[in-house]
Amino acid sequence: MLTGKNKSKLRSMAQTRKAIVMIGKDGITDNLCESLWNALEAHELVKVSCLKTMPISVREAAIECAAATNSEVVQIIGYTFVVYRKSDKNLCQL
Repeated sequence: MLTGKNKSKLRSMAQTRKAIVMIGKDGITDNLCESLWNALEAHELVKVSCLKTMPISVREAAIECAAATNSEVVQIIGYTFVVYRKSDKNLCQL
């Protein structure tokens, strides 16, 4: 569970990053969850961009992606959200 201070630090780190994963008109699929899982293993902090044609809301997508990858939602802004999961590499150093 992330504290408010941790989320604040992660939000500031995510500000300069580009979206690695995109959710399109197909919504959340197994391949998307696998891609997000691999991205979280490599980066710990991942920004996800959603298209307007996505069948569900951005908030629902963020919660579903976080549940599928055992991560936590850090921030939701517009059509973009940020998820975090600590890996063994400890890249973000919270």
